[in-house]
Amino acid sequence: MGLLNLLLKDPLAFVLIAIPLMYAIIFHELSHGWVAYRMGDPTAKLLGRLSLNPLKHLDPVGTIMLFLFGFGWAKPVPVNFNRLRDRRKGMIAVSSAGIIANMLLAFTALFLDRFLSPSPSGLLSLLLFYFAKINIILAAFNLIPLPPLDGSKILMGFAPPNIQKHLFRLERYGFFIIIGLLYLGVLNPVINFFQSMILSLIRLLLP
Repeated sequence: MGLLNLLLKDPLAFVLIAIPLMYAIIFHELSHGWVAYRMGDPTAKLLGRLSLNPLKHLDPVGTIMLFLFGFGWAKPVPVNFNRLRDRRKGMIAVSSAGIIANMLLAFTALFLDRFLSPSPSGLLSLLLFYFAKINIILAAFNLIPLPPLDGSKILMGFAPPNIQKHLFRLERYGFFIIIGLLYLGVLNPVINFFQSMILSLIRLLLP
């Protein structure tokens, strides 16, 4: 269901989903830029993208898609991999940063839910549940090794140059390929598998 329909039918549910989703995406992109900056590329910092201000990250088309179809995106944080001190390690670290950030946010939400929520059916518990779920889905989705998703760039960091070349060429068509595969349901088992892995890891770490 698109967020616009959800807003009209249930404003509370809209707030419980839309705001956590927006900030899950923002933290994801911010993490890419921050790690890149720490590894030698100041591009994101110079462009003012190391910020929690939603206006710095929201993509007009991605936001409209989010409201209409429940699937959207933010403006990718620009990273110049050639400016990183170690290009191969930097590509892996920068690309992993967003996924790790979402996993940490999910862990934090579930941790807080366990110790702070007075009632499992209360508003705070519901908000934390949605925030954890959204971050787990976002991390799982980005683990898919298809360009332009983070999983493909992590793979590039480990792959030999000839494989990297093919993945870079595929990137210009990657968005349309991913939309098509999502529409056909081909990626659902992959996303569910990654979600199960992430949730199992979080449960293992929860006290």
